[in-house]
Amino acid sequence: MPGTFELYKDKKGEFRFRLKASNGQVILASEGYAQRASANNGIESVRKNAPLDARYERKETKSGQHMFNLKASNGQVIGTSESYTTAAARDNGVASVQKNAPDATVKDLTA
Repeated sequence: MPGTFELYKDKKGEFRFRLKASNGQVILASEGYAQRASANNGIESVRKNAPLDARYERKETKSGQHMFNLKASNGQVIGTSESYTTAAARDNGVASVQKNAPDATVKDLTA
């Protein structure tokens, strides 16, 4: 079963999306967008870039946690992970995005 992109509005009224794995866990979250069309373009960019390992920026936070950003070909961050306690768990998160994003359905929660 593929993952799901959830498109929603945050408290500021901006459009955001999150990618959930088939088990319901959030594996990637977007920035805020002023327009729905921009958020949809972000989803398409995640689908396109997710399979490419070179698009992942793997990082360690100041507190020693591990996380990653998914970047578009122009270097812009299009999605950010949660924090993980180990590098191996973070790498499993990357693998989950690579697996789930390309064929994920979109669930619009803004309606």
